[in-house]
Amino acid sequence: MDVLPLLLLVAGSAAVAGAARRTPVPAPLLLVAVGLAASYIPGVPDYTLEPDVVLPLLLPPLLYTSATDSSYLDLRAQVRPVALLSVGYVLFATVAVGWAAHLLVPGLPLTAALVLGAVVAPPDAVAATAVARRVGLPSRITTILQGESLLNDATAITAYKVALAAAIGEGATWSGGVEEFLLAAVGGVGVGLVLMAPLHWLRTHLKEPLLQNTLSLLIPFVAYGVAEQLHASGVLAVVVVALYLGHRAWEVDFATRLQEEAVWKMVAFILESAVFALIGLQLHGVLKGLGAYEAASATWYAVALFAVVVLTRFVWVYPAAFVPRILSERVRTREENPTWRGALVTGWAGMRGVVSLAIAFSIPVTVHGGEPFPQRNLILFLTFTTVIGTLVIQGLSLPPLIRFLKFPGRDQQAETLAEANAQAQASLAAESRLDALLSDERNTLPAPLADRLRAVLERRRNAVWERLGQVNPVTGESVDDTYRRLSREMISAEREVFVRLRDHRYIDDEMLRALLRRLDLEEAAAYREAG
Repeated sequence: MDVLPLLLLVAGSAAVAGAARRTPVPAPLLLVAVGLAASYIPGVPDYTLEPDVVLPLLLPPLLYTSATDSSYLDLRAQVRPVALLSVGYVLFATVAVGWAAHLLVPGLPLTAALVLGAVVAPPDAVAATAVARRVGLPSRITTILQGESLLNDATAITAYKVALAAAIGEGATWSGGVEEFLLAAVGGVGVGLVLMAPLHWLRTHLKEPLLQNTLSLLIPFVAYGVAEQLHASGVLAVVVVALYLGHRAWEVDFATRLQEEAVWKMVAFILESAVFALIGLQLHGVLKGLGAYEAASATWYAVALFAVVVLTRFVWVYPAAFVPRILSERVRTREENPTWRGALVTGWAGMRGVVSLAIAFSIPVTVHGGEPFPQRNLILFLTFTTVIGTLVIQGLSLPPLIRFLKFPGRDQQAETLAEANAQAQASLAAESRLDALLSDERNTLPAPLADRLRAVLERRRNAVWERLGQVNPVTGESVDDTYRRLSREMISAEREVFVRLRDHRYIDDEMLRALLRRLDLEEAAAYREAG
């Protein structure tokens, strides 16, 4: 196996993503642009998007890290709009876009057009999450978009399977399609519900952080693989398990949480970077496969289909946002009032991504009987142009659109006050627990050590309140910024002494690593206390 192309992809995409952090351009867009350009550079390997690799190997960890970072409680509060988008919109877009493609492209059968509709229907989890993080969308809109992007792949993949069965001559029916969808959805959720408790039990009973993090890396693949073996939705299984584990993450020991956070940040960074680079790198191969289609006709189809995809989303989003509120008193009572600005951003934030391309590349070359699949190469081209169009046009224009609409910012003062009150209640509970423990002769400590425990507790309690205070009139720093800086300077001085002692062979490298780790944890604690 030639690993050089893989190493080049990972290293190159990571370098571009790192450079994007120093520019105003979101990393996904820069990665796609560089991939597009690199696809025409002589000597760059041909990177074919293999569905057998993307769906089972890249999609589960990306879904897992996005779901564990999501809030189960927030998603539950927004379950109705999330369901309308992740299920209702995807099915609506499959039919609407498929019908439009059937009318637009001469000779494209309706069954093949519905395959195209299912392929381009789901907004991508990676794209939505990456752009939402960068532009700072309001929390309710971010929750809805994340929830949609976590669940809509399951709907799209099932719709694709039903449409494909009809297109290749397997005699699919509407009733059979509904049955398959329900079985995939119920089965995927069921697998997730069955696996989540045992997996959480393993996470909390393994005592070695390395083993716990190894299990963490395996969990999304286990959930996806088990569900797919049972012909259920692997996507839903991964999301259910990840939401549960993320909601119960506080029960895992601190060392595992620290290590797991670093590991998954690295995994997500590498995979997201490689995924967007792969999207751009498909250009050369897609254009070569376009074959006899005239450039002008293919371009016209691409522009028209992109417009249909964008328009279709708005046709669904606005009624879905306002009509249930008009019809249901329960919705008016229990849910926040939607705004036209929120619906506009939700409609415009429907970027497509690598899942659409992976599904498109899985379309078979022939149908039953050996005839070529109708206009397969054109379907690949239209999928690619739709993905690129949504990422570039919508992705680039989304941040200025949000700034133009002037969404109300988060109330930092109110959030800090809520944090301070929560910390005060927790500190009182901890102080009572400490007093009870110290009253037991088995827990007797010298006074300085007992005072140190109380001082640490007092520092945590006061740190948040101090953020509400005034800044230093000389430096302009807040109190917590000054505390963080002084702590870092003190720890840096200790670190330099340890290194000097190692260099003079007074201590060995093993002791140095132990001492540096202790300082690293203290620095992290000081940073978190102040921040």
